[in-house]
Amino acid sequence: MSNPVSYDVIVIGAGPGGYVCAIRAAQLGLKTACVEKRGTLGGTCLNVGCIPSKAMLHASERYEEAGHHLAALGVKVGPVALDLKAMMKHKDSVVESNTKGIEFLFKKNKIDWLKGEGVVTSPGTVKVGSEEYATKHIVIATGSDVVSLPGIIIDEKRIVSSTGALDLAEVPKKMAVIGGGVIGLELGAVWRRLGAEVTVIEFLDRILPGMDGELSREMKKILTKQGVQFKLETKVTGAKTTAKGVDLTLEAAKGGNAETLSADIVLVAVGRKPYVAGLGLDKVGVALDERGRIKTDARFQTSVPGIYAIGDVIAGPMLAHKAEDEGVILAEMLAGQSGHIDYNLIPGVVYTWPEVASVGKTEEQLKAEGVDYKVGKFPFMANGRARAMNATEGFVKILADAKYDRVLGVHIIGPEAGTLIGEATLAMEFGASSEDIARTCHAHPTLEEVLKEAALAVDGRPLHI
Repeated sequence: MSNPVSYDVIVIGAGPGGYVCAIRAAQLGLKTACVEKRGTLGGTCLNVGCIPSKAMLHASERYEEAGHHLAALGVKVGPVALDLKAMMKHKDSVVESNTKGIEFLFKKNKIDWLKGEGVVTSPGTVKVGSEEYATKHIVIATGSDVVSLPGIIIDEKRIVSSTGALDLAEVPKKMAVIGGGVIGLELGAVWRRLGAEVTVIEFLDRILPGMDGELSREMKKILTKQGVQFKLETKVTGAKTTAKGVDLTLEAAKGGNAETLSADIVLVAVGRKPYVAGLGLDKVGVALDERGRIKTDARFQTSVPGIYAIGDVIAGPMLAHKAEDEGVILAEMLAGQSGHIDYNLIPGVVYTWPEVASVGKTEEQLKAEGVDYKVGKFPFMANGRARAMNATEGFVKILADAKYDRVLGVHIIGPEAGTLIGEATLAMEFGASSEDIARTCHAHPTLEEVLKEAALAVDGRPLHI
């Protein structure tokens, strides 16, 4: 074994949290390396998650628009045909350009990519292959992996995870989606648009658990109108692969008579789990919580000094932007600076059509906490730009403190909701009141005016309804 190469920081994992942490650490003058076993940088998000799914969502939206909605705008097209290979090629090229972009950023910032699996052999040493590297700080940023259900084996052929669902060779006639969360709804929407008959099976009595209940109910109505079928309060107790597809055995969540649902493809989208296997954390004494996440303090340090963790492997929402912020803050702390993240103000977005976006508290949370609040709502139907776009479904809902008017939560379902939530998040970061949003001049005609009108509605004075 050769003499150890020494670094200030070694980050294990090159997903959004890891690569951003490495870049920021290098910017601050720390000698940095990043360990990644995948052949490309970017982690799950860039390779088989956020980025390729958005490419498919966008492409499938355009396909549906051309086939069903452009004529209403006076744009006539001939028979619309799907070229799935070309669509997949577009997705793959988007992934390649993004992952190559991270490689460029590593070279630009003089970050060493240590290719292979990283194992922590001591608080100051990381082993990659046969080489050992010394470092002052180790950052675990290995992300998460898919979760399945007991007795259901994901083979990525008939029973697929999100990875397999992004790489199907043909459009299935029937697709069953187990899980009514973000991933299940997004990928179910893609294949429904491309021609599949999609049924979403959810154990709970609602889709999008954790989001505001009113958004959940409205989204179910809209997706049902689009052709997605739902089986709520239903559990999957078995899956049998046949020559034609998969036979799922279903029961009511509370128990009852079993029924069979047959599908060509089954997408398992019941959540993700921290990826900590094979890192050697148990041998060096890094403590995990009851859900298998790495325990950290307010400075992201684990139970072992000098070893830190960020992103999906620690508590909090498993979101790329949460991991990125943690990566930046940790790098700045390691360089002697300070950092801050408000976990109540991490926006969540569902990239269906229309989009769903939330930040802050839901009505259910405020009620449970006994907070006295006011509600301001405004529909996209009453917005000139939304009408011009023929995209009038949904609304903006603002929850504000009844006494002080501080904005406590913003929930949007409608066109460009994921973009609109940015203004709400910024406003809440600065402690804005609904009056502050209402008094801010918004350009006309824009979708952003719906946010302003919802803020006016908190005080009972919307202008256009």
